[in-house]
Amino acid sequence: MQSDTPRTPYELLGGDPAVAALVARFYDLMDEEPAFAPLRRMHAADLAPMRDKLTDWLAGWLGGPQRYHDRPDAACIGSVHAPYAIDLAMRDQWLLCMFRALDEIGAPDEAKSRIRPPLAAMAEMLRNR
Repeated sequence: MQSDTPRTPYELLGGDPAVAALVARFYDLMDEEPAFAPLRRMHAADLAPMRDKLTDWLAGWLGGPQRYHDRPDAACIGSVHAPYAIDLAMRDQWLLCMFRALDEIGAPDEAKSRIRPPLAAMAEMLRNR
């Protein structure tokens, strides 16, 4: 029996395992690819706390469990990014890294088509230069 309820991007992507894989690949690309060095320099040396936070945040943002908001270190995404110079080039670098991570984890096409436009809108919203 098929449900009339549309699946969330979180479900389309594959739930927690896929979100964790996406975040891991995103930060691995930042560490491995010289093209993402400027983006990497915006982050702390130890990415483990960011990997954990982004996994929780992204799961909720995609329509899954809202764990991020229960964290004692939860903060508004705008205020977290406000201190950083996010210009067009940095926005595009972040998007390229995230979109490439989506491709490399084998995200289904339907998930990518649902996730990419709001990711781009969010990245543009965070642009402050």
